Amino acid sequence: MNKSIEVDRLVVQRGRSTVLPGLDVAIGAGSITGLLGPSGSGKTTLIRCIAGVQQIASGTVQVLGEPAGTPRNRARVGYVTQASSVYADLTVEQNLRYFADLAGATRTRIDEVLGLVDLVSHRSALTGNLSGGQRTRVSLAAALVAAPEVYLLDEPTVGLDPVLRRDLWQLFADLASDGATLLVSSHVMDEAARCDRVLLLRDGHLIADDTPAGLRADAGTDDLDEAFLRIAEREAA
Repeated sequence: MNKSIEVDRLVVQRGRSTVLPGLDVAIGAGSITGLLGPSGSGKTTLIRCIAGVQQIASGTVQVLGEPAGTPRNRARVGYVTQASSVYADLTVEQNLRYFADLAGATRTRIDEVLGLVDLVSHRSALTGNLSGGQRTRVSLAAALVAAPEVYLLDEPTVGLDPVLRRDLWQLFADLASDGATLLVSSHVMDEAARCDRVLLLRDGHLIADDTPAGLRADAGTDDLDEAFLRIAEREAA
């Protein structure tokens, strides 16, 4: 496997609590990996570590052969946070122009990205006046405009209607087909079925690492929600 992300014995502490107690993960290029688990399981913390914005206690995180967060990786890694990461007092297009200038992208790329996230008709709208789901799409567009090699997407489909969710997952599949690596966090198990591989986190522990079909077979059920419950109960026991 050509690895884009390598996490080795990663420990993250917050106060007296250990959020990640020594995690090992390797993620291959050209794939969609789903990072699933309940709230508080460590999904966002792991993504922040890979983005290079989280202080770690020990262990290593390598992204595209470099330590996470290096200057060289800033243009090669796109990070979409749960909270909107764009400027509310700018229009959609002004936001994208700003991020395009940072990345050295063209105005043509802005037009292309607006179409990809279905915001062409909102290009002149003030970002702060948009709905939560629309602001999420602006944040995604800001990452897309640089055409990074790795996408770290933290709950990117929250608040989106089913049609737009479907369209975005098709976009994710197209990006992976073009060679990009996507790590997509979610707490919605039906999104796991859209991934090439699924990582299940619980209380900072990786309790499963398999394909959706492998998870179903391991748990003995076709229902991914039930599969997660059975795996979690088995690990707890």
